[in-house]
Amino acid sequence: MSSQLTAVSPLDGRYGSSTKPLGEYFSEMALMRYRLKIEIEYLISISNERTIYELPLFSKRQLKQLRNIYEKFDNSDAQKIKTIEAQTNHDVKAVEYFIHSKVKKTLYPWVHFALTSEDVNNMAYSLMWKDGLKQVYLPQLLSIHKQLKSLGKRYKQVPMLALTHGQPATPTTFGKEMAVFCNRLQRQIDQVKTHELMGKFGGATGTWAAHMVAYPKLNWLRFAQRFIKHMGLKPNLVTTQIEPHDSLAENFHQLIRVNNILIDLCRDVWFYISRGILTQKKIVGEVGSSTMPHKINPIQFENAEGNMEIANKLFNHLADKLPVSRMQRDLTDSTTLRNQGVALGHSYLGLINILKGLNRITVNRVQMSAELDNHWEVLAEAVQTLLRKAGQPDAYEQLKEITRGKSVDVESVAEFVYKLNLSEQDTQTLLTLTPANYIGLAPKLVELS
Repeated sequence: MSSQLTAVSPLDGRYGSSTKPLGEYFSEMALMRYRLKIEIEYLISISNERTIYELPLFSKRQLKQLRNIYEKFDNSDAQKIKTIEAQTNHDVKAVEYFIHSKVKKTLYPWVHFALTSEDVNNMAYSLMWKDGLKQVYLPQLLSIHKQLKSLGKRYKQVPMLALTHGQPATPTTFGKEMAVFCNRLQRQIDQVKTHELMGKFGGATGTWAAHMVAYPKLNWLRFAQRFIKHMGLKPNLVTTQIEPHDSLAENFHQLIRVNNILIDLCRDVWFYISRGILTQKKIVGEVGSSTMPHKINPIQFENAEGNMEIANKLFNHLADKLPVSRMQRDLTDSTTLRNQGVALGHSYLGLINILKGLNRITVNRVQMSAELDNHWEVLAEAVQTLLRKAGQPDAYEQLKEITRGKSVDVESVAEFVYKLNLSEQDTQTLLTLTPANYIGLAPKLVELS
């Protein structure tokens, strides 16, 4: 608790318990573990190349021992690496020396063989991101999608007044409006799930020069493809010292779009609550306002909106900065990349709060009906459409004259309809029409999401 109270970042402080699952993938210790994984798996991979006869094949027992270095990596191991780093002033070299402490001296030359730090880092950061999305972020996002789909189906027949430009428009259903967000999210989820992150290694400037000097007969490009795919990434063979981070930037932009959709949702639900057509479940002991005891504020949606806006600013910066480097390498990407977990943390907080908020809202059918009954002018679209069908050239103008800027009730609508030169069938259609049943295909549209 004391560390949470003294933390500078709210992700580690106030919201530390909520963001804790991300620590497994984006903490300093996590970065160490992923670097170890790359180094160890690379060592194993080059041992399998019979061209490199000086490095013998590892036995099953030796393979298990090697992989235990990163699979059983713990706090005490992480502290050892930090102690080494204090001497080397180099975080990747500290990882290399830590591996030395776990293996025989004969293996020292083969740990980090012909690699530059970026060969390790680019894959480590991409794997961190990939795993963090899959294991923590996406399950939460899918829960929101599932809840939106459930709300859509539950309320697909429940009519409500739609607003365009903040003014009464035509009716819709609450379920259909939730289905809109459900459908929008699905497209982005599909893109996030199928997106491929890239990885590289090729030495100091991406030429494989050191590799070729040591083993000119080994097909290093084929080896790289095989190894990078083995690590779960798509090979990028033509690079400078750094993998240019374009694929990461693409992923960041996808999450920006997810966040924008959800910010849109938060603002709409906020207004629905403000209008009184949605209510929020009371939670025993909860305080809405320090001075107004009657209030149940939509704090989950407000918190989500704020956190996702912060996330988008960070994602935009990451996407703008990471693909840009001076010549073959500079270190501006190094410090920037350390913030990918911060950006995802704010997005994740937003997801948590949206799900909490959606789980406590209830449709106020009485208020929805009252709004519709107060705005019979929303049937003007239907009336003028049937007038157009009847061939009347001034259909729009007729309805504009009696409805624009005015409140219209059931009696005035009926009175106007009887005066129209319409067929008996169309007249009866209009007389049976109400704001509550003028919802078109809204219920069917829900089934498409």
